[in-house]
Amino acid sequence: MSGLFGLDGQVVAVIGGTGVLGGAICHGLAEAGAAVAVLGRSLERANRRVAAIEATGGRAAAVLVDSTSPDSVEAARQEVERLLGPVDVVVNAAGVNSSTPFLEINLEEWHTILDADLTAVFVACQVFSRAMIERGTGGSIINISSASSGPPLSRVLAYSVAKAGVNSLTQYLALELAPFHIRVNAIAPGFFPAEQNRALLSEERVRSIIGHTPARRLGEPDELCGTVVWLASAAASRFVTGAIIRVDGGFSAMTI
Repeated sequence: MSGLFGLDGQVVAVIGGTGVLGGAICHGLAEAGAAVAVLGRSLERANRRVAAIEATGGRAAAVLVDSTSPDSVEAARQEVERLLGPVDVVVNAAGVNSSTPFLEINLEEWHTILDADLTAVFVACQVFSRAMIERGTGGSIINISSASSGPPLSRVLAYSVAKAGVNSLTQYLALELAPFHIRVNAIAPGFFPAEQNRALLSEERVRSIIGHTPARRLGEPDELCGTVVWLASAAASRFVTGAIIRVDGGFSAMTI
């Protein structure tokens, strides 16, 4: 089983690896044997994440990136390759959120959220898949979607729209990149406390969420790791592409 799910010799770039969920994913990938590039807007936070991974015997590198800029993402890809080697797996885990209602949100905020949560995923998929195609050895792209991708959740309009777009992009790219042996999948987490949603998780809202979740609790960040490692491993998931995997404690299975 260690050979089936192991990632020894693999290089994984985690965009948004400085966040709570992205950070847990970085640690899980490192424990599975991957060399992990922690990409984010804060080099200081990325370096702290790298130090924590190295302290447990893992191999990692910190790389600064503006995930909405193609030039920045390409420069980051080249830096990852210089530090760790060619990238085999990309995880798009960066994102922002907002609770501004539809009648109050302005175009600046709308574009900020869509750029961070959808355009950035498009940019990373394009930049890294081009390099994978040129290398000719295939690869895996894992996008982090959300339970709000459909049906949409209240209070997160722009975020829900962006994550629905991530699902659609994931499935389209699974078709587009299959001839090059690049698998593209998404994970749709349920409710995991993180920086981007902490302000939205009031006591009342948490009670409502838990009441609608068969598991009767919120998720723990490390509970995403197994699914990420599975999708990263060609041995374990080589015939899986275009899938939206829900890790939500059963939230999406409930109706009333």
